[in-house]
Amino acid sequence: MGALFRLRRLLAVMTRRELQARFAGSAGGVLWAWMQPALSIAAYFVVFDLVFAMRMGDNAPADRVGTFLVVGMLAWMSFNDAVQRAMASLVEAGALLQKNPLPPALFPARAVLASALVYAPLQLLLTVAYWPQHQGAPAVLAMLPLVLAQVLLAWLLGYLLAVLTAALRDVAQLAGFALSVGVFAAPVLFPLTLFPERWRFLLWLNPMTPWVLSYQAVLLQGQWPPAQAVLAMALWLLALALALDLVLRRGRDQLVDWL
Repeated sequence: MGALFRLRRLLAVMTRRELQARFAGSAGGVLWAWMQPALSIAAYFVVFDLVFAMRMGDNAPADRVGTFLVVGMLAWMSFNDAVQRAMASLVEAGALLQKNPLPPALFPARAVLASALVYAPLQLLLTVAYWPQHQGAPAVLAMLPLVLAQVLLAWLLGYLLAVLTAALRDVAQLAGFALSVGVFAAPVLFPLTLFPERWRFLLWLNPMTPWVLSYQAVLLQGQWPPAQAVLAMALWLLALALALDLVLRRGRDQLVDWL
């Protein structure tokens, strides 16, 4: 973290160029970065709420299916995009790291920040869109720290996976599969209450479960994040920070050789 702070200006330049490079040559340019997820989320609302007018059952945090799905899916899309890009960042920057003594942490951070610049504003804009749901309850103030904590989660996990991928390329395949099915192992597509109670603890093995539950509580019900979700967030961040520190200590000298 100290290296990132010292090189914050370089990180800002790298992040801006990362975003520009993704959409170079397109007429819409960087606007596509926001249009693609915004249109995807809008499709959930139009299809499930307006076209099919689907409704949820009792004890659900929302009445309409699309309104419920948007909250969890946008959070999951943000997390998935950031982790996937961060996981591949060190391998992609291998040639550069072999020639320049740059801190490896710069590259996962660049990937996560570029993703956050796209998705974080959309997540915060949901506060305005869902304002009528909770009449502007004070709990909406929790959205900013929740989004920032999610960015930190994505960086810790993405950086950890990036180092492991550098050591063993199979990690990227396994992690990619886990991320593709992870949306089904979190209360994103269904309320937590619909999952069998005796197996419900398994959902907490998904790092995004506490964040999704917190977003749902804030945006759909106007309530502060549940205490158990806040505790789970802290535990996940601590566990990933310790795991990353351990992996970096053991592989720091070989990291460039792996790349």
